[in-house]
Amino acid sequence: MPAGALTSQRWRENAPVTFSPQNRPVLGYDGVAASTQSLGSAAGAEMLTAGGNAIDAAVATMFALSVVEPMKMGIYGAGFMNIRLADGRRIAIDNYSQAPGAATMDMFTPVSDEWPNYMRARGDLNQTGVSASGVPGSLKAWCEVQSELGNLSLSEVMQPAISHAENGFRASEHYCGFVAGNTDLLRQYSATSSIFMPGGEVPKPGDMVVQRDLASTLKRIAIEGSDYLYGGELGEEIVRYSQSQGGIITMDDLLGYRTRRGEPVSGRYRGYTVTGPRPSSAGGLHLIEFLNVLALRDIGDMGFGRSATIHLMAEAMQLVFADRNRYLADPEFQEIPFDRLLSEFHAKELMSRILPNTVMPELASPLLAESDDTSHITTADREGNIVSATQTINHIFGSKVVVPGTGVLLDNTMANFDPHPNLANSVEPYKRVASSMAPVIVYRGERPAFALGLPGGIRIWPSVAQAIVNIIDHGMTPQEAIEAPRMFTQGQEVELEEEFGSEAASSLRNIGHNVTMVKNVAGGMNIIEFGDDSTLAGSSCWRSDGGAVAVSRGTAREGVGLTVIEPSGASESTE
Repeated sequence: MPAGALTSQRWRENAPVTFSPQNRPVLGYDGVAASTQSLGSAAGAEMLTAGGNAIDAAVATMFALSVVEPMKMGIYGAGFMNIRLADGRRIAIDNYSQAPGAATMDMFTPVSDEWPNYMRARGDLNQTGVSASGVPGSLKAWCEVQSELGNLSLSEVMQPAISHAENGFRASEHYCGFVAGNTDLLRQYSATSSIFMPGGEVPKPGDMVVQRDLASTLKRIAIEGSDYLYGGELGEEIVRYSQSQGGIITMDDLLGYRTRRGEPVSGRYRGYTVTGPRPSSAGGLHLIEFLNVLALRDIGDMGFGRSATIHLMAEAMQLVFADRNRYLADPEFQEIPFDRLLSEFHAKELMSRILPNTVMPELASPLLAESDDTSHITTADREGNIVSATQTINHIFGSKVVVPGTGVLLDNTMANFDPHPNLANSVEPYKRVASSMAPVIVYRGERPAFALGLPGGIRIWPSVAQAIVNIIDHGMTPQEAIEAPRMFTQGQEVELEEEFGSEAASSLRNIGHNVTMVKNVAGGMNIIEFGDDSTLAGSSCWRSDGGAVAVSRGTAREGVGLTVIEPSGASESTE
């Protein structure tokens, strides 16, 4: 069956909530690049057109996004990648940031032991300023995978990013809204405000955003690679500036950073294999744990959008989040009981605690907060290479600090550590913070079925789980699945997107749920579906400026367009 050809209406026949997708899928044979910003996707598609593979497309997209979506991701950031190679190998890469060597458990003073301020520190030092910044992993990982797995050179895949930084890109309404919502913080740092608020004003949609210092930095990276940051002049400048502002990062921290690699976390769901990142991300382990619970009920028969279905998912989410809060941390600092959490016995144990029409008491575990604002990319090529990658600088505009003269915006990933000491996710030197990122690839047998992901902090893996359920249980097309209304809870109120409607909210309230209606749960998801006839279908949803670009290269037949023009008079006799 061609990718994107599914038009099943089965879910509509058993659903009190219906909707129509806002966007449309794109189809290609040579490759697809999808991301949370269309200019990023176009950069990836350009590499596919130039003979690059999915890895070239992914790296080009990530560099481009670091320029055109700078408030969400950048070279001084963090993330996770899930890669499937044409030969069938599966690679999970952890390029999340880690605490500097001088970090301590008591470096931040928590302001509260209660939600919603549980994760805040006094003076917001874990959110804003140089102390909020961890040791980055993004540039290291992007350069490594490009060198090892790409077809093109680093310089080639960076050209779209360099061009957008040097010549500018047009600000969207989405971009301008983020600047407008952070003006007070951006004005605290002159190098930051001069880029994102030129003249002290919030840009208007259509204004050009130019980042010439960043363009110069990217040009040096295109020549020197990641060494320019991890031990080179860029690293020295960042360390010098950070320490002058009271930061604790050192050159040894940058020189000592390593990406982590391994097999993706893997589990089964109704005949499909679901693969995701390894801890310190929750996106593989707890996604699969959650699906294991749902597998014990016929979700398709229960129906999409019905209160019983939402109730079951809400109760299961609360139980899985309790496990996440209890166990998930950097696996080099704490043992994680993988086998037990992913066992059928544990799934049945959790299901036994879920009762119809009865809301369980809120579990006594701290509620976590991660930034909703991240970027996700999905790329694939005709040879079978696939990349699903989620990357971030954490909160919007990260730490809000641009290092003068470099154009580099520092992350604030230290905000994701629990500021309270002696807990699984407390600050420790060289420790990686727990994350909820879920770049996922789903297989049917050995063949890829679809790959997907999205931004959204703690709402990421629950949103990916819902998209998987929408496709496998409810029979939605991938475009429908990623645009469908979402829900979320970690044990507090149940968030329902407005499209679920008042009837679903009323039914849930009647059985005891505290329901909050919201415009969106998490951010813009993108997905690539793999057809039986080698077609690739890319989709993105309405929750971001995202887009998918498909590539189908053509080759002229031999001899076509070749015209031989004889010299004037050549046919005349000279005798």
